Amino acid sequence: MQHDHRPTEPRRTFEELVAEGAAVPTEGWDFSWFEGRATEARPSWRYAESLAGRLARARAALDIQTGGGEVLDFALGATAHPPGLLAATEGWPPNVAKATALLRPRGVVVVAAPDDAPLPFADGTFDLVCSRHPVQPHWDEIARVLRPGGTYFAQHVGPSSVFELVEYFLGPQSAQVRGARHPDRERAGAQAAGLEVVELRAERLRMEFHDIAAVVHFLRKVIWMVPGFTVEAYEDKLRALHERIEAEGPFVAHSTRHLFDARKPAD
Repeated sequence: MQHDHRPTEPRRTFEELVAEGAAVPTEGWDFSWFEGRATEARPSWRYAESLAGRLARARAALDIQTGGGEVLDFALGATAHPPGLLAATEGWPPNVAKATALLRPRGVVVVAAPDDAPLPFADGTFDLVCSRHPVQPHWDEIARVLRPGGTYFAQHVGPSSVFELVEYFLGPQSAQVRGARHPDRERAGAQAAGLEVVELRAERLRMEFHDIAAVVHFLRKVIWMVPGFTVEAYEDKLRALHERIEAEGPFVAHSTRHLFDARKPAD
């Protein structure tokens, strides 16, 4: 048996890892950079594949807060019969540019619109409104742009998602903060806007961060987790977490997700 005398790769320093996590671009919702550095279990309902089936049956569809357009692009690529009218909204300028470049070849009109502004479409325009991880669903606007009999189909972030990481940096959060985005509260909001909730499913999913670069990039990308996060402001906590990961293995957290299927009653 021959022995492999190649030197092992030296362990990367805290400074090197943090610099890498701080340098990776954050546009869009492509999480491929995390491969080998962080993992997250996926919900059993497979949102993007399910969305492809919904798009095949729709005549006019709107994707709200499309990010870089990656999820809608995947779903459209998986359906042979896309809707005749396709639109998407996005509020962050770098994502608007990325989504436009990705989705325009698929016939999608990408509209720059702030997340908290009224949707720039006429009443009853769409028979399908969809969204993956909207910051906050604006139920009255969703109901307004849906045609009678139309559907809202979306995957939402649930309550206390990744709060093991949030509370590591920010300390214990109040019950009010931990309960935000609760599916029961969102169900009530949808019903108050006149929508019928056909299905609402929730799951809690394991996440692992294998190095501090993944933590830094995640908090830069998902900016509402630790508002105002910078490496400089949290250097001491980052260094301590790096040492913990090196000594004990991956930092474990849990995301929460829920699937919404709501319908606007037919006239």
